[in-house]
Amino acid sequence: MKRAAVPSILVSVVLLALGVTAEAQQRKKVPRIGFLAVSPLSTLAQQTDAFRQALRELGYAEGKNIFIEWRSAEGNPDRVPKLAAELVQLKVDVIVTGGSKATRSAKAGTVTIPIVMAQDPDPVVNGFVASLARPGGNITGLSILSPELSGKRLELLKEIVPKLSRVAVFGTSTSAEDRKSLEEIKLAAGALKVQVQYLDIVTGKDIDPGFRAANKARADAVLWAVSGSVSRSHRTQIVELAVKSRLSAIYNSAEWVEAGGLIAYGVNGNDLYRRAATYVDKILKGTKPADLPVEQPTKFEFIINLNAAKQIGLTIPPNVLARADRVIK
Repeated sequence: MKRAAVPSILVSVVLLALGVTAEAQQRKKVPRIGFLAVSPLSTLAQQTDAFRQALRELGYAEGKNIFIEWRSAEGNPDRVPKLAAELVQLKVDVIVTGGSKATRSAKAGTVTIPIVMAQDPDPVVNGFVASLARPGGNITGLSILSPELSGKRLELLKEIVPKLSRVAVFGTSTSAEDRKSLEEIKLAAGALKVQVQYLDIVTGKDIDPGFRAANKARADAVLWAVSGSVSRSHRTQIVELAVKSRLSAIYNSAEWVEAGGLIAYGVNGNDLYRRAATYVDKILKGTKPADLPVEQPTKFEFIINLNAAKQIGLTIPPNVLARADRVIK
C-alpha cells in the first residue's frame, strides 16, 4: 500500500507543477502595449478613445487579453526618455508613440521592441525610417504630411481674408520638419503675393511675445505651425490671444476649432490613432515593423467656427463655407 501511494503523490505534484507552469505561460502570452506621449493624456482623450475602440473592434479587450501601459510626460519633454526606459524595462510587446519626441526617445531606448508612430510630420526627415515604403528597422506607423499641408493652409487664409498681405507664421526652429514647412509656406506666399513674418516658438513663454510681435508688425492673419506639447498645453491661451488680437488664424486640427479657434485644416487625428491600432494588431500577430510601410493620411478635415469669426468681425465667403466638412455655429 505504501509503495502504491508514492507514485500517486508524485503524479499529483507533477500535475500541479504543470498546471502552475501552464497558468504562468498563459499570463505571459497576454500582449502588453506601451503608450508614450509628451502631452497630457487629457488632451489626447479623443485620440486614445479612438485607439481603444479600434482595438476592441479587432478583438482586444483591455485588461483581459491585452494590457496597455499608459505613460505621459504631462507636457514636460525632459521626462520622456525616462518614461521610454520604463516601458523598455517592462518588456512591452509594442510601443505606440504620440509624436516625434516620444518616438525619438523610444528609438533611443530600444532597437528590438517594435515602435508604432501614431503620428509623425515627416518620419524620413526625422530619421525614424529609411523610407515610407521600406521602414527598415523597428519603427513604422503613420505620417501626417504636415509640411506639405502648410502651403494649403496659407491658400485657405487668402480665400477667407482676400486682402491678406502679411501673415504671421508661428513655428519651431528646433524642429526639422518645421524648416520644410516654412519652405512650403514661402512658396505659397510667393504665388499669393503675401509677406511672411516668422515667429519662433520653442517654449510656452514665447507665445505671448510672439503675438505682440505679430500685432506690432500689423499682421493680417496667423498660420499656427507649432506642433507637439507646447501647442497642446497652451491651446486655450493661443486661441484667446488670436481672438483678442482680432487675427484670422488657421490651425492644423479639429481640437483648435472646438477650443474656440477660427479655422482648421489638417489630417483627421482620430483616424490616425484608429489606424495605429491595426499596426499593433499586425505586429502582435507576427509581422515585423520593417515589413509594414508607413502609411500617409487618407482623411482630412476643414472646419470653420462662425462664433470665432463673429468675434473678430470676419465674414466667411459662402463658397468657402460650402467646402467645409463641419461648421460650428
